[in-house]
Amino acid sequence: MGPNLRRMAAASRHLLGRRSFLGLGAALTGSLALGRPEQADAQPASPPADAPWSQTAGSGVVDRPYGKPSDFEAGVIRRNVPWLTAGKESSVSFTPLQDLHGIITPNGLFYERHHSGRADVDPAQHRLMIHGLVGRPLLLSMQDILRFPQVTRTHFIECSANGGMHWRTSQLNSLQFAHGMIGCAEWTGVRLSTLLEEAGIKKEARWVMVEGADSAHMNRSLPLAKCLDDCLLVYAQNGEALRPEQGYPLRLVVPGWEGSVSIKWLRRIKLGDKPWYSREETSKYTDLMPDGTARGFSFLMEAKSVITSPCPEKPFPGPGLHEIRGLAWTGNGKVKRVDVSMDGGSNWQSARLHEPVLSKALTKFTLPWRWDGKPALLQSRVIDETGYVQPTIAELRKQRGSNSVYHNNSIQTWQVKGDGSVFDVQLG
Repeated sequence: MGPNLRRMAAASRHLLGRRSFLGLGAALTGSLALGRPEQADAQPASPPADAPWSQTAGSGVVDRPYGKPSDFEAGVIRRNVPWLTAGKESSVSFTPLQDLHGIITPNGLFYERHHSGRADVDPAQHRLMIHGLVGRPLLLSMQDILRFPQVTRTHFIECSANGGMHWRTSQLNSLQFAHGMIGCAEWTGVRLSTLLEEAGIKKEARWVMVEGADSAHMNRSLPLAKCLDDCLLVYAQNGEALRPEQGYPLRLVVPGWEGSVSIKWLRRIKLGDKPWYSREETSKYTDLMPDGTARGFSFLMEAKSVITSPCPEKPFPGPGLHEIRGLAWTGNGKVKRVDVSMDGGSNWQSARLHEPVLSKALTKFTLPWRWDGKPALLQSRVIDETGYVQPTIAELRKQRGSNSVYHNNSIQTWQVKGDGSVFDVQLG
């Protein structure tokens, strides 16, 4: 058994128990390790013959001055649903969660959500204005902003409509389309509090309006307390400058809150004593309740999780030992525990949380499972550090009906059929 397989076996010992672990060891030294159905005591396979790529020199270092994925990964891309919006300028592309292997979303796969298309901003001409209830109004260039103390943090951004197509029933049978309006990145920039304090906050200020430089001038109202807590003005994502679709050259990141408040192409910050009640917080981004009223300013993205393997795009190849894998997150802070059920929620097992477990960031979880080839109903349920437990869709509907679009953080159910195929279903 190679070193990687030994580490996998050691990490699984405490979950599987002594008897199951011995079975795991046999599997790893036999069919699973070698990729073919032979016994654990069979003779090792012959070394593979040299493939064509082993017989000639490869491309040189100047052929790809900016790296890109292998051509064999060409299918790992953002996708959209053409009928979801009237036009692509006000639409969304979905992160391929089924193809990712960690908590960081690559920049080229981070989901997009635009209200008037992608703005292409010249950083040399871009300006950020801070005004309103401040003592010293500011007009800052990007060079000015780069002079302020730099911070780097890892956080998720999730559109509040993530899972919105599932309020009434399951649709599209896809992990990417059901949960792909989310990404997690390492953000680098300046604390918003630093710039607000530089401008001098007047004592009567309670709210902040943030506005983008796109043609929609997308804007939202934020409580001043949140802005002074953990909000960031960022100019870099995962170690490089923001991509245009992520707000280049400057965007806001509001950790743990709905993605629409993390304004891209940020151009204006205004302080006031009350919220602005913009289009995006009256007719949009409100939650329609069963009695016909609308819940507004529902900023927090509550605890949520999803199994990413298996899923409709990644079915099981057959019975045997598998590792259930998934992601969990919460706008309340850190993930405390993730439970996994194979029978639709009747019984639960605690999964392993992989480090790092960061506040308001994606957390990876895994659980070994020896599938016997019988139908199963896979679910994951996250509990965050505040004690909040991810609800079922039935529990959410009791509180909020089925006419909403936003803030669906219900438990996802994957139906695994006998042939290994996986389907998106709802229980209750």
